[in-house]
Amino acid sequence: MNERTVSKAKLQATFALTAVISIGVVALGWSAGWYPVAQFFRSYLVAWLFWLSISLGSLLLLLLHNLTGGAWGWVSRHILLASASTLPFVGLLFLPIAFGLLHIYEWADEAHMAGDPILAHKQPYLNPGSFFLRAGIYWLIWLALLFFVRWTSRRIYGYEIDAARRMRVTSGLGLGLSALAITFASFDLGMSLEPKWYSTIYGVIFFVGQGLAALAFTIVALAYWPAEENAVVVAGPDDLHDLGKLLLAFTMFWAYVSFSQFLIIWYGNIPEEVEWYEHRFVHGWQWVAVAIAVFHFILPFLVLLGRGIKRMTRPLATVALWMVAMRWLDTVWQIEPAFARDYMFVPWLDLAITAAIGGVWLLYFTWLIAPVAVPVGSPPPQ
Repeated sequence: MNERTVSKAKLQATFALTAVISIGVVALGWSAGWYPVAQFFRSYLVAWLFWLSISLGSLLLLLLHNLTGGAWGWVSRHILLASASTLPFVGLLFLPIAFGLLHIYEWADEAHMAGDPILAHKQPYLNPGSFFLRAGIYWLIWLALLFFVRWTSRRIYGYEIDAARRMRVTSGLGLGLSALAITFASFDLGMSLEPKWYSTIYGVIFFVGQGLAALAFTIVALAYWPAEENAVVVAGPDDLHDLGKLLLAFTMFWAYVSFSQFLIIWYGNIPEEVEWYEHRFVHGWQWVAVAIAVFHFILPFLVLLGRGIKRMTRPLATVALWMVAMRWLDTVWQIEPAFARDYMFVPWLDLAITAAIGGVWLLYFTWLIAPVAVPVGSPPPQ
């Protein structure tokens, strides 16, 4: 791996400055009336879901590695642990969404729900009380699994062979439980923005997108994190190759499930189902969809097919960084057209709040990374 020239202190200073400037811009815009109050909460949802995807996706990858093993997980485990350990912080950042529920979800207005026969039928499920109850259950599951992966990491890094073997069954169950929680969370947080619409594959797209975002971020962190005080395992060409192949697999899987949803809805041609794509294929949003298809799948797919680029640090990290950006754009495309149905509106506020949360998130992430206890080339027993 290439020598890293940026120090940890400089990175932390950059993240802190980014957070301060972004928060200042958002606060100035609020006080000056540059955007409606409702738009703040909607843009906040975009930013929060993006950073949640990296935290939660890292937890999923840790459970997956516990279950399957592989060198890719040992060289990236410290990154994944730090990313996943931001979950309690991301959970606290859910509070603005809770306070702005009426500005985001139309089902939060009981009078509106009761006045529509279709929505009235869904009201026992789509109401603030049920929403917060389910959210509490999801977070209890995720935090319990976070505690588990941190506990297993301490045991396996201590070369406790029995613990490494026992964790496989538990990790498999935890992966299934987390996938179920993420599926229902995706229905609550994303699909219910348009409560008359439904898709049985939506949760899978949400689930895979989180794994893809976390894996891409991990590759970037491995490439650019400063190697100070042995805090980072140096990934060799074979390790990078494994991570690159996994990135390609997640990219293909994401494209497969995304296209499957589109194909099934297009073939069925049911008005209640097609309206979701109607909002995203008009008024300029169709060009965002084309950009996502080309730059989120086709181009990365072609680039990652080659063996060479997957064995070089900076080229692979560049592709991964691009995928992180595409995950953000896809999140915008998933959320914003639910509100801007008659025109294309990609507000600067989405980017500003993403940078604000991201600056704090990254600062916390750098603080959480701990020195690796396993020497390079000597992964714990499996």
